[in-house]
Amino acid sequence: MCGIVGYIGKRDVAPLLLEGLQRLEYRGYDSAGIVVTSPKTSGLKMVKAKGRVRDLEAKVPARFKGTTGIAHTRWATHGAPSDVNAHPHLDAGGKVAVVHNGIIDNASDLRRKLEADGVEFLSETDTEVLVHLIARSQAEKLEDKVRETLRVIEGTYGIAVMHADFNDRIVVARNGSPVVLGIGEKEMFVASDIAALVTHTRQIVTLDDGEMATLKADDFRTYTTEGTRTTAEPTTVEWEAASYDMGGHDTYMHKEIHEQADAVDRVLRGRIDDRFSTVHLGGLNLDAREARQIRRVKILGCGTSYHAGLIGAQMIEELARIPADAEPASEFRYRNAVVDPETLYVAVSQSGETYDVLAAVQELKRKGARVFGIVNVVGSAIAREADAGIYVHAGPEVCVVSTKCFTNTTVAFALLALHLGRTRDLSVRDGKRIIEGLRRLPAQITEILDQEEQIKKLAEQYADARSMLFIGRVRGYPVAREASLKLKEVSYIHAEAYPASELKHGPLALIEPALPTVAIVPDDDLLEKNRAAMEEIKARSGRILAVAHQHQEKADQTIVVPKNEDELDPILMGIPLQLLAYHTALALGRDIDKPRNLAKSVTVE
Repeated sequence: MCGIVGYIGKRDVAPLLLEGLQRLEYRGYDSAGIVVTSPKTSGLKMVKAKGRVRDLEAKVPARFKGTTGIAHTRWATHGAPSDVNAHPHLDAGGKVAVVHNGIIDNASDLRRKLEADGVEFLSETDTEVLVHLIARSQAEKLEDKVRETLRVIEGTYGIAVMHADFNDRIVVARNGSPVVLGIGEKEMFVASDIAALVTHTRQIVTLDDGEMATLKADDFRTYTTEGTRTTAEPTTVEWEAASYDMGGHDTYMHKEIHEQADAVDRVLRGRIDDRFSTVHLGGLNLDAREARQIRRVKILGCGTSYHAGLIGAQMIEELARIPADAEPASEFRYRNAVVDPETLYVAVSQSGETYDVLAAVQELKRKGARVFGIVNVVGSAIAREADAGIYVHAGPEVCVVSTKCFTNTTVAFALLALHLGRTRDLSVRDGKRIIEGLRRLPAQITEILDQEEQIKKLAEQYADARSMLFIGRVRGYPVAREASLKLKEVSYIHAEAYPASELKHGPLALIEPALPTVAIVPDDDLLEKNRAAMEEIKARSGRILAVAHQHQEKADQTIVVPKNEDELDPILMGIPLQLLAYHTALALGRDIDKPRNLAKSVTVE
């Protein structure tokens, strides 16, 4: 959950690395550091700082020259944020520098052994054991020193290593944490995310788990941790550097909320088949006969992706009439679940690198399951591990809290549900109805976003709440869960989501004027049931903000959302609540793009 960037070539490396760290800061932002060298100098020069990348930049001296370097922005796992705990880490002799993403599970045991041999540790991090192990290795080549060290490591890592005695190269390795190479013209880059690379090159190589690489200014080679050469062909990244700019918005979150109409148009483009009232999903590699053999769908994700999976499971049951459910991948991978050959498993991850989801996919593959991926990042680990899947084409999402990726993922689930439904019992008429609904989504999203000023005023009224309750029934409940998460993440207001039907089984005890309730009230066959739940709240003097398709008399305020097909309504009903969370956080002066304690890509447990 940190950012790595490295470079070797002829350019002045420090400004380049600092720029890369700025682009990766959403992956970790409690401390940062940089180390540089060049063939014309001896030794390594390092600067580290607690805080943001701007704090590091302020400490870098004017004469901090080099043509090779690695840098890191950190989200703390082992050891509190501090200058000392920031990466890179150096050995006592100042010859070896390492930056590391991931967690070394056996770091405590290795640390005790090294301390018994007289090694003095400066930091509280697990990463520092890597530095001392590499420095103490008797192997002649840097690659062999790193390989020898990795043999005794247990855990996950994405690492980049420099050595003063081998200043013509950077050695990198991956196991469970992303490492991407950027191929330039007589210069090479490395990063944990392509965001740091696209300004300079769109030719990339993504390492697989158990793979290493040596980067020199004019060449690179890849090989396994056992030393066997691998063949790595560069691919072209579809995203451009401008995709990572704010585009005139004050925050990335605001920009990404407003990109949703275009993003949904992208996920639909080229996939609708009007002739047969279905969709083309070429990445699925699933013919009609195979689709009809699916007896159950199990969706696995974490956080926002899990909530998208809850919406997806309902769509699949409604449109395809296949039993479906969603479960947190972090729980699934530890409970020794029964793996059924007739179940389709769907792994959901915005980054495609979420460690808990990736570990679940690998365990499912080991047991012979069929696994589809729904991810945003092309070529990511889950995309490569899955048997097939759907890219959601949301474009880069920089804000830590997800908005457009969530919406596009729910649309991708609608496409999957329609595809499965049309191979089974969903009629041509209903297929056409869903397609028409999908086509209406971009314009309806724009209609919702046009209400931003109204939603901003509502947010300012609720910003003083210490806690908020979100409720919904059936289709509305996953929307309530995601909206509650958004408010927590970005405003730090405590929020809880509950099925509206469960109010009288406990949560009514909480209702009072100081606890506002946000009610998700779609105009479907449960409309009167939802109104009854609001009656219960009003009878206890509760304040209600409704998100509905028509004004609700029992609510204090209503955000009116355009009506789509019943099955697709959840896709739209969450969007005004993204704006509510955003403007609540804005009113409270929160750091919206980089909420405290969170990072964008969760590549550790």
